[in-house]
Amino acid sequence: MSERTDQQVRYDQARYVEDGHYEPLLAEKDLTSAEIDGDDTDSPLPDDLTRDDLELPALSEPELARHYTRLSQMIYAIDTGPYPLGSCTMKYNPKFMEDVAALPTAAVHPDRSERSTQGTLELMYRLQDYLGRIGGMDAVTLQPPAGAAGEFVGIRVAVAYHEHNGESHRNEVIIPESAHGTNFATAALGGYDVVSLPSDDGGRVDLEALEAALSENTAALMLTNPNTLGLFERDIAEIAEMVHDVGGLLYYDGANLNALLGRARPGDMGFDVMHYNVHKTFATPHGGGGPGAGPVGVVDELAPFLPSPRVREADDAESDADEPTYELFDPEQTIGKVHGFQGNWLVLVKTFAYIARLGDEGLTDASAKAVLNANYLASQIDYEVPYGPFHHEFVASAGDQDAADVAKRMLDFGVHPPTTKWPEIVPEALMTEPTEVESKATLDRLAAAFNAVAAEDDETLESAPERTTARRIDQTSAARSPRLAWQALDDE
Repeated sequence: MSERTDQQVRYDQARYVEDGHYEPLLAEKDLTSAEIDGDDTDSPLPDDLTRDDLELPALSEPELARHYTRLSQMIYAIDTGPYPLGSCTMKYNPKFMEDVAALPTAAVHPDRSERSTQGTLELMYRLQDYLGRIGGMDAVTLQPPAGAAGEFVGIRVAVAYHEHNGESHRNEVIIPESAHGTNFATAALGGYDVVSLPSDDGGRVDLEALEAALSENTAALMLTNPNTLGLFERDIAEIAEMVHDVGGLLYYDGANLNALLGRARPGDMGFDVMHYNVHKTFATPHGGGGPGAGPVGVVDELAPFLPSPRVREADDAESDADEPTYELFDPEQTIGKVHGFQGNWLVLVKTFAYIARLGDEGLTDASAKAVLNANYLASQIDYEVPYGPFHHEFVASAGDQDAADVAKRMLDFGVHPPTTKWPEIVPEALMTEPTEVESKATLDRLAAAFNAVAAEDDETLESAPERTTARRIDQTSAARSPRLAWQALDDE
């Protein structure tokens, strides 16, 4: 193949940009990049880490601005459309929370003295109280930097509790097969053997299977309620009694708490320990590796084992202060620190702001809309939707279609697809959570995309997506052998 002329290259670049398929790299935009000779510059780096020639594109400010604006326009984000990802729960983050976190008074150095950070400590104390009342828990730690980290803290608290009671023989954690994958990983990382629990025909916990799994070796049952099928565990009171009767703890995965806000509390159901996914429930940014937040709540019996430090009201018996003061303290049997200082402060500020602005009535309304939206969308799509009625999410089946192909084709309709292939209880699962923030018009648009794809043939699905910047990516190879440095096509 003959080499392309500069004019042909520029024509192809313009065409790709116009079609929405490609935005050239800066180096590709400027075919006459400036060369900087590195030989005249002394470098402290060894020779094998330096380059003789450094090519830098010589572009104008408008060209640079348009390049990065174009890249931003090629990204699908929660600010441009819905993310109906079941379980993962990507929802809109209100901008006022960013404004609150950006206030100069929120920029508090964590090494400052307690006396000079009373406002910070008060907010943390009040957030502990908010979360405790929302979850029905007696004590809360704000330290864990993500939901998965919160899970690990909860399991470490269980380990410390059983060891303190002289029951180190408890080496099993029971987990339903519909549970989040992190539950299995957390239990194993905590040193426990995992006992998988099958579901009954209705998609809920099989009580007979639970009875058979429980023993004197049971440390805890990890449960999500509503579960990952969007179904409320109606036998939760009996489940809690069964677990407690053998001396085990009941752990609540807070991933689906947004379905219960203002209506039901895990503590009232018999749960002993829980973590809160603040990005799912209270609309903070999704951690994505950090920074996030995953506070943990426990009943009184487990409070002495929480991470150190926590925040409490100081004893002001000898003080003339009109307002209460706050202090850090170490719980008596603490498992120690799990994060620097008191957690990811600005994420906690956003959590507090969200709860304070919505209040009791607003939080109750949020859960109502989450349930309404999920059931409405489930009723509008042509795919089979087993089980139900649902709470915040539902799982449809793609049937004879491949769920991964369905997801790729939905991208061509300008919407993000649902979670696919899981839970495995439903064949070719399309796990869908519209969240409470979406309007009926948006849900109708999602339903139209679902139904359009449901009517298409295999050939169309297998060639999708057609309109995205990247198309059929070898995801397995990309994950196992990522290409971390750019290479020109001619170098391949």
